Amino acid sequence: MKEANQILKNLRAGQYAPVYFLQGEEPYYIDRISDFIEQNALDESAKGFNLIVLYGKDVKVNDVLNNAKRFPMMSDRQVVIVKEAQNIQDIDKDSGTRPLMQYLENPLPSTILVVCYKHKKLDRRKTLFKTIERHSVLLTSNKLYDNQIPDWIRGYFNEKDFGITDKSIFMLSEFIGNNLERLANEIDKMLINFEERVEIDDRLIQKYVGISKEYNAFELQKAVALKEIIRANKIVNYFEANPKSNPVIPVISLLYGFFSRLLIFHGTPDKSDQSLASAMNVNRFFIRDYKTAANHYPVQKVVGIISDLRHADLQSKGVNAANLPDGQILRELIYKILH
Repeated sequence: MKEANQILKNLRAGQYAPVYFLQGEEPYYIDRISDFIEQNALDESAKGFNLIVLYGKDVKVNDVLNNAKRFPMMSDRQVVIVKEAQNIQDIDKDSGTRPLMQYLENPLPSTILVVCYKHKKLDRRKTLFKTIERHSVLLTSNKLYDNQIPDWIRGYFNEKDFGITDKSIFMLSEFIGNNLERLANEIDKMLINFEERVEIDDRLIQKYVGISKEYNAFELQKAVALKEIIRANKIVNYFEANPKSNPVIPVISLLYGFFSRLLIFHGTPDKSDQSLASAMNVNRFFIRDYKTAANHYPVQKVVGIISDLRHADLQSKGVNAANLPDGQILRELIYKILH
């Protein structure tokens, strides 16, 4: 996210603003910016007196402002961080918005006020938002779409000076999804195992992220794509024997994404790798798998499979399932797909 990266770049350069208002559905960047300020804006010796962390459910706007207006002790600045600010009782009431806007128009230069307004956004039409936009560093952190995750993963590895293969990016994005905090945590846990910069491949992803080499959702998808019935059933047997490690909902989601893209494959007139990769929003590396699958699954069969996947998804969530175990739901689904 360009906005967040620019804010972090300025912070690393020691450029601090009097007020940061961090809002939006994606908490990852909100936490990253507020954590950086908490850890770096003050010397360790100054934090005892000049670092104040408040929680929205425990305060009103005036409590926040009273702390922000306080002068630092034995330091050039103080930091006031308001976490879960969306829970401040009067932040959307006149009794709270009026004094907050007054402070924003004339903030204390020796205070860095950080407001973390998570999982929601202020109404852009209201005066409070317009005042925040004019008088603070405003970040609106939106959830990334699934098709944006591969680029985010590549950028995160580049930031750490590590390389990563296309297949590894695909595995991480499909296995973890668009939860940026979990993605970052899994990547960081993996990278601490390497003293030198290396290129991360699927073998290392399987080893350090906890994906079984032979029995995982990606291998099941590949077996289904190639219509390898015996191998697919072996993987389903493994999943059924280890239900906690292999919940059915992510598997259904992975297969749904695959067959949805296969439907786009069938509907794309230009079957060149470049055209297909663009239409399906996948790396060209994976086009050969889709070409193989297209030979096994004509368009009408794919339409039927997508319907079966939707039905299995409802069953996994308890709809018309009569308490079916995950293993049975998956076994019936794979049978319908392969036969």
